[in-house]
Amino acid sequence: MQPENPKSTAHIADLVAGLSIAGLLLPEAVAYSGIAGMPPQAGVIALLIGLLCYGLIGTSRFAIVSATSSSAAVLISAVTVMAGTDIAMRLVLACGLVILTGGFFILASVAKLGEVSNFIAKPVLRGFAVGLAITIIIKQFPNIIAIHPTHSDIFRYVNDLALGWSHWNLTGLMIAASALIALKALAHWRTIPGALLVIAAGIALDVSGYTTAHGITAVGAINLTMNMPTVPDLDRAQWFRLAELAIAMVLILYAESYGAIRTFAIKHGDSSAPNRDLMAFGVANIFSGLFHGMPVGAGYSATSANESAGAQSRWSGWIAAIVVLVLVLTLLRWIEHTPEPILAAIVIHAVSHNISWDTFRPYFLWKRDRIVVVSAVLAVLFFGVLYGLFTAIGISLVMMLRNMSASRVAWLGELEDTRDYVDIARHPNARTVQGILVARPESSIFFANAEQMFGLIQAKVDATPATRMIIISFEESPDLDSTSLEALRDFSDNMQKRGIPMIFARVKDPLRDIFSTVNLSEIPTTSYDARSVDDAMKEALAYLAKTV
Repeated sequence: MQPENPKSTAHIADLVAGLSIAGLLLPEAVAYSGIAGMPPQAGVIALLIGLLCYGLIGTSRFAIVSATSSSAAVLISAVTVMAGTDIAMRLVLACGLVILTGGFFILASVAKLGEVSNFIAKPVLRGFAVGLAITIIIKQFPNIIAIHPTHSDIFRYVNDLALGWSHWNLTGLMIAASALIALKALAHWRTIPGALLVIAAGIALDVSGYTTAHGITAVGAINLTMNMPTVPDLDRAQWFRLAELAIAMVLILYAESYGAIRTFAIKHGDSSAPNRDLMAFGVANIFSGLFHGMPVGAGYSATSANESAGAQSRWSGWIAAIVVLVLVLTLLRWIEHTPEPILAAIVIHAVSHNISWDTFRPYFLWKRDRIVVVSAVLAVLFFGVLYGLFTAIGISLVMMLRNMSASRVAWLGELEDTRDYVDIARHPNARTVQGILVARPESSIFFANAEQMFGLIQAKVDATPATRMIIISFEESPDLDSTSLEALRDFSDNMQKRGIPMIFARVKDPLRDIFSTVNLSEIPTTSYDARSVDDAMKEALAYLAKTV
């Protein structure tokens, strides 16, 4: 018996995975179009282009690049801000926004900004995802119960739905609930296209006339025509406004995509190339926008489904694209009969995995960032998806600046003759030397905290009249900007006037190069020679012994 060919086995696994996820991707593409307020074909176009472009350029063997629920929600919020109720203008602006999103992705790739999504802290991103999921679920209810609220903010929106309870379409509610139960049950078998089966059942109800008789509408005409690519006709002011919104779209899309890609790369020991993925997302979004599709990214749910179905390479995405195209070409007119409550149920099922106590559990158990993650949820609910996103990003930046600008100086002593110097506030038994202060700034020194850091050291010197020498450990600061250098120069000058010498310890090579380049007269060259804190202490003791 000949051994099984590994390549043949991998191709079979990709074939099975591609067939499995195609049944999930097509219904979601149509459903996400509804979230974005775009025609159903916009999601299908985005799906086909996303799978093709990422398969050619991208690096992850599991990533499924298509329209996502988050990008769809951000898209409708963004274009509504500019176009209001003008539906035609919304579609034009949406195309422009998607093209600009692709352009910014490519610029980020060229600039090698593959880690840019790290500026959105994980608690903020997860809180935003929960708030977004809640918003999307609530916004699906009009398609289920045939009640259309007059208010747009989420709280009055819910109030409008509740007040109209007597006019709810209970048949639509029953169909959606049944679809959700079926989707939940079928989710245990990853190779079964649960969403496609549920849609088939819904189509049967619509074709039989049951849903129409109960006032339930279907998706309607899907005009999947690939016209020549076009750039929307917008004026300069509109392009500039869209550019601002595109930056937010890039951040949320890449944060979501990079999270999914990196999760499965780590799980399977695969390498990743963030900058190449940025290029792939850029090309995919530009072509999607030119053909009037939606923004695309690597959604976690679809990527997870692809991995669970046994995908071995990017071939699974291409196979899924081929299957979706065949389904569209052969079954498009049937798909148009999909009842709206069925699509709403598919959307709710797709985003509901984000709403879980497990999202919040680590932050409450660790007692870290609890307020941050909850604030991100509330930001989306109170301010809407778009401004909630801006608020969430703002929270991330504030967190970063708060942590970076924190001003704390540890005062060190030797730990029981080990030559290790530790914080005497945490180790009271650590040995200190009379007349010598050993300071260690506990965070990197930069323009926002430099004056406070050296101010704290100054205050300690003022409070310790017997101080004869200062040792400063720069182990947390591999670099100093001009503001920090000025603060250090002023502090050094003050110490010189008081006759208190300074020695620097743990000065890394880049910082030593900076000291050599700027050549401050207040900082002697010998003060920043390569040395440990213990070596600096020995030099200080030797110096003081000579001056007695």
